Amino acid sequence: MTFQDALNTAADIFWGPPMLILVTGTGLFLSIRLRGIQFQKLFSSLYMAFITRREKNAQGDVTHFQALMTALAATVGTGNIAGVATAIVSGGPGALLWMWLTGLVGMATKFSEALLGVKFRILDPNGEMSGGPMYYLSQGLKQRVLATLFSLFAVFSFLVGGNLVQSNSIADGLQASLGIPTIWSGLGTAVASGIVILGGIRSIARVTATLVPAMILLYILAGFLVLILNWQIIPVIFLTILQEAFSPSAVVGGIAGVGVLRAIRYGVARGVMSNESGLGTAGIAAAAAQTNHPVTQAMVSMTQTFIDTILVCSITGFVILGTGALESNASGAALTAAAFGLGLPGWQGEMIVALCLPLFAFSTILGANYYGEKSLEYLFGNVRFVSYYRIIWVFITFLGAILTLDTVWALSDIMIAAMALPNLIGLLGLSSVIIAETRNYFSNLTPSLDP
Repeated sequence: MTFQDALNTAADIFWGPPMLILVTGTGLFLSIRLRGIQFQKLFSSLYMAFITRREKNAQGDVTHFQALMTALAATVGTGNIAGVATAIVSGGPGALLWMWLTGLVGMATKFSEALLGVKFRILDPNGEMSGGPMYYLSQGLKQRVLATLFSLFAVFSFLVGGNLVQSNSIADGLQASLGIPTIWSGLGTAVASGIVILGGIRSIARVTATLVPAMILLYILAGFLVLILNWQIIPVIFLTILQEAFSPSAVVGGIAGVGVLRAIRYGVARGVMSNESGLGTAGIAAAAAQTNHPVTQAMVSMTQTFIDTILVCSITGFVILGTGALESNASGAALTAAAFGLGLPGWQGEMIVALCLPLFAFSTILGANYYGEKSLEYLFGNVRFVSYYRIIWVFITFLGAILTLDTVWALSDIMIAAMALPNLIGLLGLSSVIIAETRNYFSNLTPSLDP
């Protein structure tokens, strides 16, 4: 067995039925207990995120909008371009349905993570707010071991999934579309990320607040244009996704049902990697927000999953399936680029992906670095090691550009699963706190949402 085979086997074990049930089950459990808050309060949450940007006399480092953009920066990355393509290639078109379901229940998970992140946040030695699973596990659940394990897994997970994967996909996409050698794209990405992260959360928030809305809008508009030009095939796409999600047509080795299992496995895994619901990162970003009540930022934070998975990931999946690019035998970012190229002939569709991919991935590198730094601060109890972590981060950014795609994705799957486990335990253990805070907030506003 080769090293790559061993990694793939390990990733399949980590993302086997137990983890799939735990991730989706936690989201479903919280959705029920919160009475479908993600559906009842979606529009008001979007209004709060994009229109109401400040709360008077609120503690925090950045606005609601900047906190959301920092979180979106870390999630709207190559998972939306390369990850969706990988899920479809590995799990079939049906993986998209499981990605959607993961996203919908994941909105309740994201809400809960952000709520706890704000409630248990502290003021760190730098005078900045720090929060996230490591704090609500240690202070709320009184499980310091789980908090330490989460932080340890998080430091390495962000280096792999938030850095290696992003840098690798930038290099892969630029080489495929523009012929730029991977070593040069890796060097450029490393230098650019190093310049921004030296300024900390405020610098990252300023950059992402400008970069993220622009890149998402560009990508969505380009995707809608492809679908408008191919409108007649949209019903077929929906039918294909539904059939492949429940039908074992993509049978592996002739074993009935394996096709469905692979669709679920890759749909859930790539969905979680894309929107990060269940990983606890929402709590880290939300803790920096200027807010007077945990539920306020929690509502803003849950819109992140909707934007990331229901909007951006769907655009990628529909363009791939609607243009017939799946038959090209390409994978990752190259498949998405090929799909946009077929969908926008003469419009340089591949160039749109070539432009969006570095922007998506670069923003993710910035957001993930902040998460990694906060996890490191918790582990060592101070901020002295942050500067060394930043140096390592920049080096890993360069290294990621020259690694193979399969190795990077498999490593990322393993680290994400390891990080998710203690966080999900924390969410379930603190569910009563989540319900109590939500009841307290809505009791004077909408009594009908009294969990």
